[in-house]
Amino acid sequence: MKRIICIAVITLLAAAAPARSQTLVDPNKVAPEYREAAEKRRAEQLRQRECALKADLDKVLPRDRTAYLNHCLDGPVAKP
Repeated sequence: MKRIICIAVITLLAAAAPARSQTLVDPNKVAPEYREAAEKRRAEQLRQRECALKADLDKVLPRDRTAYLNHCLDGPVAKP
C-alpha cells in the first residue's frame, strides 16, 4: 500500500512541474518606483516567449534550441 501511495505522490509532483513556470510581470501590481523596471522586464519576457514560439513553429531540435533562441534574442528589437 505504501508503494502505491509513493508512486501516486511522485506522479502528482511530476505533473505539477509545468505549473511552476515563471509568470509575466504585471507592472500595475508593483510599487510606483519599480514600475519602469517591471515594464522593461515584461517586454523582455514577451520577447523571450515570442522567440520560444518561433522555435516551436520552426521545429528546432532541442540540441539547437539554445543557439536559436540566443540568435533570436540578439536580433533587432521590434518597437511598437
